[in-house]
Amino acid sequence: MTSTWLITGTSRGMGREMVEQLLARGDTVIATLRNPDDLAELAERYGSALTTERLDVTDTQTMRQVVARAFAEHDRIDVVASNAGYGVFGTAEDLTDEHVDAMIATNLTASIQLARAVVPHLRRQGGGTLVQMSSMGGHLAFPGFSLYHVTKWGIEGFYEALAQEVEPLGIRTILVEPGVVRTSFFDAAVRVPVSAPYRGGPADRPPMTLEEMTDSQEKTVAAILREADADTPRRRLILGSDAWQLVTGALTDRLSAVTAQRDNAATADFATQ
Repeated sequence: MTSTWLITGTSRGMGREMVEQLLARGDTVIATLRNPDDLAELAERYGSALTTERLDVTDTQTMRQVVARAFAEHDRIDVVASNAGYGVFGTAEDLTDEHVDAMIATNLTASIQLARAVVPHLRRQGGGTLVQMSSMGGHLAFPGFSLYHVTKWGIEGFYEALAQEVEPLGIRTILVEPGVVRTSFFDAAVRVPVSAPYRGGPADRPPMTLEEMTDSQEKTVAAILREADADTPRRRLILGSDAWQLVTGALTDRLSAVTAQRDNAATADFATQ
């Protein structure tokens, strides 16, 4: 049975891979990206199965128009995948105000606004699935990645609440939490030079090399599609052995630290007679 998908951030990386795999299996795709010409070859090959829409996800008003048009022109949209995003790597002190504002607008605010835009349409059609690209970086943090982690920890919290709100309406949510995938993400990331106080410290490391990227883009996207097809998809989808190992380690350490504070936590309780 074929499905119809609406996907943001499809010019490269996992967004484009998602488009290619969906079209190859016979699905219909509405792909948004800043430059639709980037998908011209796919549009020519697949014809009406692929619709492209020009969209900068930080333009909320245009996003709402694109979403409304997509739902109006298709009988049903089964899956909405929020994939647009990029990386800014550098110490918190070295980042500029513009780095902070632009990345939060693209990676966090735009994801929230996309969910808010599509939920009414999904509700009216009787349900659907929301796929939000997150990261193992929504559970743990690395020095020099603070701004990236802000957006991932933020979207994790938003979806934790959203899932509980919309599941009674037949809307399923999936937070995709991959490890280090071999994509163009790291090549496209903004790197802020490390200033003198941080040189030689934890944040002063070379960019990740291809050899250090352990997870397959093709296999990661295939796993996302399988999960979206499931009748009861997982709310969180850990992908990559590296992600599983690092996330379970981080959660175990955090639980251990919290458990040890039980008696101290009770000192703040309201005294009762």
